[in-house]
Amino acid sequence: MELKIDNLEELFHANIIQTAARKLIFIKIGSQEHAITLLKTSGNELEFIMNNSYHQAKIIRSDTYETKLMIDDTQMTIKKHPNMQEILRKSMAVGEAAERGENAVTSQIPGRVVNIVAQTGTAIKKGDSVVILESMKMQVAVKAHKDGSIKQIKVKEGATVARNDIVAIIE
Repeated sequence: MELKIDNLEELFHANIIQTAARKLIFIKIGSQEHAITLLKTSGNELEFIMNNSYHQAKIIRSDTYETKLMIDDTQMTIKKHPNMQEILRKSMAVGEAAERGENAVTSQIPGRVVNIVAQTGTAIKKGDSVVILESMKMQVAVKAHKDGSIKQIKVKEGATVARNDIVAIIE
């Protein structure tokens, strides 16, 4: 992908080298490698540490080929590979495989947790509600995708979750 910082003429080439853990990503910008630790992601905003410095980013606009974002009051444009979202999804899934796996119950939408229906140790069947989210004044149930019992609830009532966040683990 190409990275263009709006107030500079230079165009940088960037690549994701690897994802080492759930929220650790190694990237290469030009000839320099950087470690990025994702601290918080919600909607179109994220917080991260890159080379021991804290940064905030907000996505201004994103489409298939280009993303405009603001990082620490500096606007940047990333011209990405046409299949970049799929590549990132697969890349992040490798790093999260151990925790996510087949046993993770994930949110389908971003929202606020308004009710935790199942408790640790509760026996559940496929389709049973585990957590209730509120998004855009609607309540949506996050349901179990298989039979089992709740090993762990990963959210608290009132917490905000992003799409695909893990809300519970089934064993």
